Amino acid sequence: METTNHAPAADTVAPDFENWVCPVPLRESPTVLMGHGGGGAMSAELVEHLFLPAFGAAAASELGDSAVLSVGDGTRLAFSTDSFVVKPMVFPGGSIGDLAVNGTVNDLAMSGAVPLFLSCAFILQEGTSLAELGRIAQDMGAAARAAGVRLVTGDTKVVDSGSGDGVYINTSGIGVIPDGVDIGPRRAAPGDAVLISGDIGVHGVAVMSCREGLEFGTTVRSDTAALHGLVATMIATGADLHVLRDPTRGGVAASLNEIAGASGVGVELVERDLPVPDSVRDACSLLGLDPLQVANEGKVIAVVPAEAAERVLAALTAHPLGRGARRIGTCVPDHPGMVVARTGLGGSRVVALPVGEQLPRIC
Repeated sequence: METTNHAPAADTVAPDFENWVCPVPLRESPTVLMGHGGGGAMSAELVEHLFLPAFGAAAASELGDSAVLSVGDGTRLAFSTDSFVVKPMVFPGGSIGDLAVNGTVNDLAMSGAVPLFLSCAFILQEGTSLAELGRIAQDMGAAARAAGVRLVTGDTKVVDSGSGDGVYINTSGIGVIPDGVDIGPRRAAPGDAVLISGDIGVHGVAVMSCREGLEFGTTVRSDTAALHGLVATMIATGADLHVLRDPTRGGVAASLNEIAGASGVGVELVERDLPVPDSVRDACSLLGLDPLQVANEGKVIAVVPAEAAERVLAALTAHPLGRGARRIGTCVPDHPGMVVARTGLGGSRVVALPVGEQLPRIC
């Protein structure tokens, strides 16, 4: 067979593996690792050193959870896509079906958008139980109706037995951003308050406890929920919301590091103010995990001007999904791009961006 070598197009750059500096030996692997899908440093390196050079000028300049697009009449749309591979597919508090709806709805909501339409694509392994697939589809429909979004297009593919793992789902979504709303990771500024809407680490522990058969005296249930109503409540206060993020893969640590890196501020957390429930703390202690790096699926981080913090907190706590909201930190001019936590003993520790995947297949 004749082969031809094609030079990269003019607007692309070949992937730069020589300058892909990876201090952890496993990150030098020539193959894809589980950590590349964990939402941490390895994910960021894969995007920066492989995907972006390959895409060239075709790639967007901003890499948020959703893209903000303007159409001819000045309307701004948010567009997002996400894939879900959680194992097990059904877990305490939810399933891959409602997770696939809520996850994409939340990505849209983090730009302040009102979600309208979703697509759904299924990759099914041959031999998967139709009863289980039916349960997942029912959960998707119920979640979409609860969120007020329509599932308007989709696709189904089946792979050989052993080539997949039950059901994988991709959802993409479109929403409309209201006039006057300007939310993005680059807007965090020194002096801003960092708020969170409730307990952290619940989803990751719920999935892991179910997967590994762990018991903690009480059932830990996932916090999966659609957050656009909570976001609308914050917007209605009239506060200038600078940044919103749902801390999913990589947890609060990954989200805050991404915000700090994008905006060039430092973030200082107060460790005793972090809302970590006892069940999550116990599970993380047992498993050697940091609660700040455990995934959430129904929480929002809000970075707002200090003078608006109490007003936004009042709105959060008045909403069913924000009753446990509290302030957890402040954006500071020191240590730009870094997140630091003040400990109860008066010291401090760096809250690093996770390298790879603490809990694989968590969403």
